[in-house]
Amino acid sequence: MTRQIIEADLTWSGGELVPGVQVMVDRGRIEATGALGLEPTHRLEGQMLLPGFVSAHSHAFQRALRGKGETFPAGAGTFWSWREAMYGLVGELDATRFYDAVRATYAEMLAKGITTVGEFHYLHHSPAANDYAFDEIVLSAARDAGIRVVLLLTYYKTGGIGQPLAAAQKRFETASLDEFWRQVDVIAAKTSSIGIAAHSIRGVPVEEIPLLYAEARRRGLPMHMHVEEQRREIKDCLDAFGRTPMQILNERLDSCEGLTAVHATHSEPADLQRFLDRGGSVCITPLTEGNLGDGIPDITPLLAHPDRLSLGTDSNARISMIEEMRWLEYAQRLKSETRGAFRDDEGRNATRLIHFATAAGARSLGINAGAIVTGAAADFVSVATDSLESLVFGSGDDAIRSVWANGVFRSAAAAPPLSNFR
Repeated sequence: MTRQIIEADLTWSGGELVPGVQVMVDRGRIEATGALGLEPTHRLEGQMLLPGFVSAHSHAFQRALRGKGETFPAGAGTFWSWREAMYGLVGELDATRFYDAVRATYAEMLAKGITTVGEFHYLHHSPAANDYAFDEIVLSAARDAGIRVVLLLTYYKTGGIGQPLAAAQKRFETASLDEFWRQVDVIAAKTSSIGIAAHSIRGVPVEEIPLLYAEARRRGLPMHMHVEEQRREIKDCLDAFGRTPMQILNERLDSCEGLTAVHATHSEPADLQRFLDRGGSVCITPLTEGNLGDGIPDITPLLAHPDRLSLGTDSNARISMIEEMRWLEYAQRLKSETRGAFRDDEGRNATRLIHFATAAGARSLGINAGAIVTGAAADFVSVATDSLESLVFGSGDDAIRSVWANGVFRSAAAAPPLSNFR
C-alpha cells in the first residue's frame, strides 16, 4: 500500500483540533503525526480530520426493516411488537438476502464515516440447519464493503427467563457453552477482530453468564450484553431472582472489566455506578432507542467515566453518528431541561461527544483505533465544517467529504447508491 501524507486545516489530536498537523499512513496504520514538513498526498483544505467513527453496537440485518412498522392500525406499538416484525424478517432471510442486507448496511456506514462496527451477531444459522453459516457471511460482507468489523458472536440459549426458544428464535440458538466456544474458535481462526456477547438476561441462563464472562476474560476478548433496555425485562428478572439484571452482573461477576452493557436505559443510578466502579462500560444507541420508544437513560453516573460511554447504530433504522452524538445530548436536555449534559471541565460539549463516537467505542471493542496517534489504525473521516460544535449541532452527513478505513481512501461523493434492501 502506497504511503500517504494527509494534511487538513485542523486535525483531532489529544482531544482537540490542532492546525499544521500531518499524518503519515502506511500499511493501514498511522506511522507518524505532527509537523512532518512533507509534501501531502491529500491536502484537505477547509476541512477537519477526525478519527473514523465507531459504531460499537449494530444488528446489521435489521436495516431491512427501515421504514416498516411505522404505522399502528392496532394501536400504539412497543418494543415487543417491533420484535415480532423483526422475527418475521428473520424468516425471510436466506444466505443471499442476508449477505445483501448486511453488505448494504456496511456500505452505508462507511459512507457516513463509520470505519469500525461492533456487530452484535446472533442470527447464526441457515433456515434449514444449525450450521453457523451466517457467521462467516458477516465477515464476507464487511470485507467486501471495506469496513472493519469486530464480530461479537452472541450466546443465545433461552426464549425468556427459564423458557425454551420460540420457533422464530431457533436460528439464533447456541445449544451449549462447549458448542459456542468451538464456534468462537472457528471464527477466531479467520479474523482477529472478535469478541463475544451474552444476548440478555432473557436469552442466557443466569448461571451461565459468569462462565461466559470468565472465559472471555481468559481469552482477552471483550464481552457485550443487552442490559435493562425494557422495564418488562427488569420485572421478569425481579420476579425470577429478586434482583435486576444489573444487580445480577454486579453480584455474580468477579469484576466488570471488559464488559459493555448495551442500553442500560432503565438502570438505577446506584446499580450503574457500582457497575462502572467495577470496570464496566455502557453503549447507548439514541436513534434506535428513540425509534423503539425505549426511554432515556439516567446518565449521571457516566459523567465521571467518559471513557466508558460509547455509541452504536443498533437497528440501523437511521445510520448517522453525527445524529447519534446530537441526540445523546438532546435527549438529556429534554429530560433535564438544561443544556450541556456532557460538558467537560472547560465547558466544551462537542469534544466529549466526539470521544464517545470514536475512542470510547474502540475501547469497548478492544481495538487500537478511534484516535489519530502513531500505531493506531489509519481510520479517518474528513468533514467540511469550521468547528466541532457546528459539526455535532448544526451539520448533516453531507458535511462528510472523505473516509479512510484501514488506510484505504474513499471519497464520500463516490459512495455507492444506498437503496433499501428489499
